[in-house]
Amino acid sequence: MLDDLPILSMIAFLPLVGALVLLLVPQGRARLIRGMALAFTFAPLLAAVALYIAYEPLLGGEAFAEKLTWLSVPLNMEAGLSANGATSYRLLFDYRMGVDGISLPLVLLTGVVASMAALASVQIRKRWKLYYVLFLLLQTGMYGVFLARDLTVFFIFFEMTLIPMFFLIGIWGYFSRENAAKRFLVYNGLGSAVMLLAFLMLIATAGFSIEQTASGAALSFSGSYDVLAANLADPNAAANLNGSMFLSDSLKGAAFALLVVAFGIKLPLFPFHTWMLKVHTEAAPPVVMIHSGILLKMGAYGLLRFGAFLLPDQLRAWAPALAALGVVNIVYGAVLACVQKEFKLMLAYSSISHMGIVLLGIAALNETGFEGAIYQSVSHGLISALLFLIVGTLYERTGTTRIDELGGLASALPFTSGILLTAGLASLGLPGLSGFVGEFLSFLGLFDSYPWLVAVGVLGLLFSAVYVLRGVLGMTYGALPDRFAGLRDVRFVEALPMIALTALIVLLGVYPSLLTDAMAHGFDGALKLLQSAAGR
Repeated sequence: MLDDLPILSMIAFLPLVGALVLLLVPQGRARLIRGMALAFTFAPLLAAVALYIAYEPLLGGEAFAEKLTWLSVPLNMEAGLSANGATSYRLLFDYRMGVDGISLPLVLLTGVVASMAALASVQIRKRWKLYYVLFLLLQTGMYGVFLARDLTVFFIFFEMTLIPMFFLIGIWGYFSRENAAKRFLVYNGLGSAVMLLAFLMLIATAGFSIEQTASGAALSFSGSYDVLAANLADPNAAANLNGSMFLSDSLKGAAFALLVVAFGIKLPLFPFHTWMLKVHTEAAPPVVMIHSGILLKMGAYGLLRFGAFLLPDQLRAWAPALAALGVVNIVYGAVLACVQKEFKLMLAYSSISHMGIVLLGIAALNETGFEGAIYQSVSHGLISALLFLIVGTLYERTGTTRIDELGGLASALPFTSGILLTAGLASLGLPGLSGFVGEFLSFLGLFDSYPWLVAVGVLGLLFSAVYVLRGVLGMTYGALPDRFAGLRDVRFVEALPMIALTALIVLLGVYPSLLTDAMAHGFDGALKLLQSAAGR
């Protein structure tokens, strides 16, 4: 049934439709605006759940692929290309969407976190219409990144997330929100420029295909992911033969290095992390839920999607460096998290540490590690979203999230404190919760290749118990400050997303195959390429 519908486009563009509809609603209709925003946020989540149910891992989502040619631009003939037998040349801009075992879990994560952030946006007190319009535009960009199967389309959706996020941080954030928004835009804008350069290198060499038309053979250049993957893997393709479109090993290495920088900024990879600290501490909690829960995962997804599947030789060559950088992220983030007095900043450094685990999974170069990288991305997305949801609840009631200014909240806010403890235990990797599974798979995948790095990484994770318990217990136990004596626990609209996120964290912790089954066969193509690269 779903294969007869453009389900992928529906998921991506329903929020955009919602944003356009909201523009027609009068500014003063706050309840209507919020209701419609929630409806257009939950609709793609329901569609993503239906897609997950209908998805068959063995087929790899081929039934849901969508393609449409936007524009065909004729190019001048070049003598160096005449050997290909083409009589005409053109540049194609295709709209291609697809889903597989790598992107499907992240599409579901996007739907869940965005929906919970929409519920948490009840805390937003000003300019509701503009806020929800930007919120919905951001969702379209995030869905599109995980569903795009064309480099041009991917880049457009990737860029589509920057402007809404810039304004969401700069308008609805805290005291230094404008500075945080500028840093976000500058760093991510530079990352996008570097990524565009790498994409152009790939399209100009490996993005060609020859089609027979009524007037003869036409050689087309496009950003089609499938065409790029086929040409880069074929030793007899022009991209791998000395000629006008030859992509040498040094150029491939340069393209991969550019991708590491571009997606490393988004991840964030040390030392490109400083902008993220400002965003986590200055943006409004619902915005940070999306930023930490989803946007950081775009970096991990890009490294895995374009590294493992398009440039496997270069990924294998870079694997030791990526593993080492992953350990640096783990230890650096965990150690600095231990000394923070501001709970939001502690969570920011914790995110740096946990995204290092994703790097370890990618550097493992095997199915276990890749599954661990995606699982850790999903798990951390849920846990960080829950933690920042709680941050918003605490700040709204107390006006602070400094650990040394809080204490005894368990007596005044028992429900919130219980959820905070559960989220903290999931963050430090307690068995039975989702955080343990992602960490275990990532470390297990890397162990055969770099056991000593795994040992250092595990030691770094021990610090997570220190900063998590220090932060959680410091805020919830002890004497309650007198000025917080009249605090009230969460309302139903605040409790609902907390319960939903906690339930998913527990469910994925006790039943990991709910996610790993969807990932089955998603890495088959990359693993074959990596094995081939190892034999050369």
